[in-house]
Parts: sequence; C-alpha cells; structure tokens
Amino acid sequence: MLVKTKAIVISSLKYQEKSLIVKCFTLSDGLKGYFVPSAFSGKKSSQKAAYFQPLTLLEIEAQHKNKGTLEHFKEIKLAAAYHTLNTDIIKSTIALFLAEVLHHSIREEEKNESLFWLLETALLWLDTHEETANFHLILLLEITKFLGFYPDTTEKEYPFFDTQEGLFTPLSGRHCLTEHETVLFRKLIGLKFDSSQKVFTGAERQILLKILLDYYSQHLDGFKKPKSLEVLKEVFA
Repeated sequence: MLVKTKAIVISSLKYQEKSLIVKCFTLSDGLKGYFVPSAFSGKKSSQKAAYFQPLTLLEIEAQHKNKGTLEHFKEIKLAAAYHTLNTDIIKSTIALFLAEVLHHSIREEEKNESLFWLLETALLWLDTHEETANFHLILLLEITKFLGFYPDTTEKEYPFFDTQEGLFTPLSGRHCLTEHETVLFRKLIGLKFDSSQKVFTGAERQILLKILLDYYSQHLDGFKKPKSLEVLKEVFA
C-alpha cells in the first residue's frame, strides 16, 4: 500500500557501509521501520542521512507492505526545517534524549494521532523558544497521557505520590515519593511549556528527571534508561 504521511524520526542505525535502518513514528500507522539504501552515497538523493537526525519532522511517501519487515520510502522531504534544534547544544541534547525515551516507550505499529500531534507541536515549540530548561520534564509527563499512565490528580493535595498506583495518597508506602519529591512532582503537573523556567533549581530538575524515568520504568515493560542521560545531566548542570 502506498502511504503519504507525516513522520517523526525516532532512531537511525547504520547498516553496512552505505545504508540505514530508520525507525519513524508516523501519523498514519504509528511506529514503522524503514530500510534506506545508499544513505551515505555521494549521489544526489532525497534519502540522505541528514534527514534522519533524531526527531526530524518529515513528510514521506512510502510503500507499506505491513508484513513485519522493513518498509521502503518512495519520496521524502522535511515537513518543517528546524532553525535551532539541530545547532543549539542544549536543544540537540534534549532531542537525542527524548528520541531515546520514545524508542523505548513506543513499541507497537498502532496509530496514535494524538501523541503524534503532541510531539510535533512540542518540537516546533522547542525550536522557536530559548527558555527550555523544563521542556523535557513537561513533555515526559505529557507523553504519559498517551501511554496510559498519567498521574491521577483527583486527590493531588495529599502529601505523597504512589508511583506504582499513579495517584496521590495520605499515607506513605513502599512506592511513594517523599513529601519533598511529591511537592516538586505536583508543581511539575501544573506547568505548561510557557511557564516560568525558574520554578525549579538545577538540583530539583535532576530529582524530577529521576522520578519520571523511574515512573516510566515501573509502567513500561523493558523500558531502558537512555544512554544520553548523563550528557543531558551535564548540559543542565
């Protein structure tokens, strides 16, 4: 089936000398894998390696056989050209980190249009704003809405957050955050991308990042901590 759709690059892996295996989160079909022959060849081609940087927004035309094997692009172009995301060290590190998180979070070839639009909107926001210190924290939390484990905020005035149950509770238990961690987590839940970036200190962001990654690990089988985590910590240190 010939499909025209938007796609977000999640990962790319070099195959032999000149080819790539690319994973994209597509608007039409969810997660799909593609084989890109001669991605590193000297010939002029629309399927060059530069198109497959983490979280690049693409418009693709592809042959989807849907047989569990790698698909093939017919045509490919940028859906939006980033102005700062690939050149700003902080933003490019955030993109690399988030791409790794998504790689370990989105598993199924299942359409999820709402998640796609969230990611596209968020990435375009990141590209056009300078104050981005809390961006990755807010987006990690927002993504849980579409993966099925967003925190239940019905009783959010309670002093402890139970990460296993995903809710606030009056009593501390085995899987509960401390009162201080719960205060930070509650504050994060109330933030938007445009909120003040000075609401957390650097140390508090590190605490929240650990909380969120642990939360993902508890609710997603096989979730792995991103290899780029240490680089992200250094950038925000």
